[in-house]
Amino acid sequence: MDREVSVSLALGSGGARGYAHIGVIEELVRRGYHIKAIAGSSMGALVGGMYAAGALEPYRDWVSGLKRIDILRLMDVTFSRGAIRGDRVFAKLRELAGDPDIESLPLSFTAVATDLSHQKEVWFQKGSLMSAIRASAAVPGFFTPVVTDNRVLVDGGVLNPLPIIPTVAAHADIIVAVDLNTSRYRLPVVDMPQNAFLDCSGYSDDSAARAEDLAAANGAAPNGAAANGAGEKERFGGRLDILLSSVEVMQSSLSEYKIAGYPPDLNITIPKEVCSFYEFHRAAELIEIGRLIARERLAAMEQGRLALPPG
Repeated sequence: MDREVSVSLALGSGGARGYAHIGVIEELVRRGYHIKAIAGSSMGALVGGMYAAGALEPYRDWVSGLKRIDILRLMDVTFSRGAIRGDRVFAKLRELAGDPDIESLPLSFTAVATDLSHQKEVWFQKGSLMSAIRASAAVPGFFTPVVTDNRVLVDGGVLNPLPIIPTVAAHADIIVAVDLNTSRYRLPVVDMPQNAFLDCSGYSDDSAARAEDLAAANGAAPNGAAANGAGEKERFGGRLDILLSSVEVMQSSLSEYKIAGYPPDLNITIPKEVCSFYEFHRAAELIEIGRLIARERLAAMEQGRLALPPG
């Protein structure tokens, strides 16, 4: 590029696929783009917040080393509320990044949550970074909600899985959205690098182990779903799996509406097929997928196949 291009970045929700955001951010920085603003929902808020706080590298190193058993140990399940409190996860995030006020960050940052009590979006643009991320990432049925000031706050993806509008005020050269809820079968071939699925195509290869993990997290017997048939057992590991799959379907439709209403200059799409919502032990693979897809999309834009705003 002949000049530094500033970017407003919208990072979508999508569970473990959110690790791909790390690869996208690293590719943007490597190519010389200046990230001026970030808005994120759920994992988008978490990864974007860690970058804004200057802690993306240690966060990447930590999650890249997590194995399935490590993820289970981080799940501080509260059986009275049927979900994960998240205290262990956020204790580690505070260790890595501290807990700065959002307004003190070197770039504009917005974490989007959903207020169930008043049925509306909540944009966190000041105050505790960790509190904002915790509210934005409270996936219903997975993490316990944040209850404060007569509000019940859950995952921003419930209403806005791809928060493009908060990025507009930064007046950056381009708006880049990273959508984690598309399908590879609905994308043009050019959108997908040839080797993007070499390491992450095994969606159901470890399905039995995932089913047992989910059953353990829900306090159920590992073989509790056996009566549902082999095909369904491979695809759905239990009640939590069905709930999260339902959330994904909803978020996919909402993302399409958000993009249609305010099209970004560049939409980087991470297909749902790369992994399931809760495969948080696959960080290294998903980071690389994000990097590969971002590399292809940015190269297409820079080579004129996608329009770059004039300087």
